[in-house]
Amino acid sequence: LVRAYGVQQKTLSLHRGMRELHELASTPSESTAAATACCEASAETKGGAGRFLTADFIAEAAAKASPALVNIQGPYSSGSGFIVDLSGIILTNTHVVRDAQAQGALLKVTLSDGVTKLQGHVEHSDPITDIAVVRVSSSTPLPVVSLGSSSEIRPGEFVVALGAPLGLTNSVSLGIVSAIERTRSEIGLRDSLGARNTTAYIQTDAAINFGNSGGPLINVKGEVIGVNTMKAIGIEGIAFAVPIDEVKRVVQQLQKHGRVLRPYLGLKFVELGGEVTAQLNARASQQSNGRGFWGSQVRVPSSGLYVMHVAPASPAQRAGIRVGDTIVGISDAAVTSTKELMDQLTEKVDQHVSITVQREGISKPVVLDALVERMQS
Repeated sequence: LVRAYGVQQKTLSLHRGMRELHELASTPSESTAAATACCEASAETKGGAGRFLTADFIAEAAAKASPALVNIQGPYSSGSGFIVDLSGIILTNTHVVRDAQAQGALLKVTLSDGVTKLQGHVEHSDPITDIAVVRVSSSTPLPVVSLGSSSEIRPGEFVVALGAPLGLTNSVSLGIVSAIERTRSEIGLRDSLGARNTTAYIQTDAAINFGNSGGPLINVKGEVIGVNTMKAIGIEGIAFAVPIDEVKRVVQQLQKHGRVLRPYLGLKFVELGGEVTAQLNARASQQSNGRGFWGSQVRVPSSGLYVMHVAPASPAQRAGIRVGDTIVGISDAAVTSTKELMDQLTEKVDQHVSITVQREGISKPVVLDALVERMQS
């Protein structure tokens, strides 16, 4: 995988197809009447205008967001970004501005009109999520883009990628959401020592190439739902964006603390379910000759986080968490995945939380008190 960037124009044939579909649907018939009723109901359900997507729906979405698109050039790299605040705040990828930040150099920011050029500086960055905040000053009002939500997007939804592939500014490409919550392990990325990156990416087939890093991935309403970040090497149609809800959380912490506070408990665990649960049960049964949870039958819970290692002198050890415990809840909220655990702990750094575990030999859940420490950079 490489860092992403770019876009190709590929909307002409789709426009033509959508226009033909629209013309066909306007011809009265029983079948098209049924299709019309179905599509109108669907659009109304999704909060749309209760009509067909027009032949220009891609252009309309791009027109809403494109004015806030910028091209960013640093000493040795370039990419894209987008303006999110009238005060001159621009969001982009850390790898686009890393060299400039390291050297204390200014960035050249070109607005979507291709004429207006501003100087920008890196205000904050987070290398783990690859999100950076750049600030520019302008004597005239700046265009801003609306931020949507990534919490309810579904595979198959239309998305549009904006950016400057190979320096070709204001490029637009169409795609769909191929998958959601694609984890780093699924796409072959490894975290640096001590830095657990729980970002779950949006996968899309929209064309994203060199120069498009940091550009927005938008929905058909023209709202940003992700930040284009990387693509697969040598394979077309596989690219990834950081979900905008994660971006909002990261930016909020960067602006508040100057860094992202990440929780540390000192645990290694696996998510239970399916084959993992079956393998753990089989191993436990062999080691204990069939004795363990719930009497004579060894089994781990069907869901939760199974603890494989507890670091010495860590918050987890001090709280009394043991290898073989299964974490099933944090502060009365059920936990079945790494993301759910991190979501519960992120806002609890330097605070105490109650951790509920299932423990071998004890039928009732065990509730433990733990102090969530800060992960050291």
